[in-house]
Amino acid sequence: MTNGSDAPLEAIPAPTSYPRSSRYHDTPVALHVDPDGRQTPYLKRRLLPDPARLGTLAEHTVSVGDRPDLLAHHYLGSADQWWQIADANPVVDPRELTATPGRRLRIALPAGVPGAVDG
Repeated sequence: MTNGSDAPLEAIPAPTSYPRSSRYHDTPVALHVDPDGRQTPYLKRRLLPDPARLGTLAEHTVSVGDRPDLLAHHYLGSADQWWQIADANPVVDPRELTATPGRRLRIALPAGVPGAVDG
């Protein structure tokens, strides 16, 4: 059991342990307190960047067999960065990115990176 002086420290959510390459790296942590006092940290909603404010690295014309992870590996050097391509192209479902051959996709710098419009 903790004394009253420990309570403020326990109320401070721990920083995320997501790596800088994660889309959740800068997402703030909040704390939900149940009626019984149990505390559960959670990530607040990640707000998507305005695609118009991202600097374009390249454009890609979708071909049959393209997938977001394969495009991320090709253009960004890491398949797990597919979310950066999704951020730069307004879609609800990332599978929409490569569903239509001939579609033009923007490959962009992530928000906040020097070279982006607001970076």
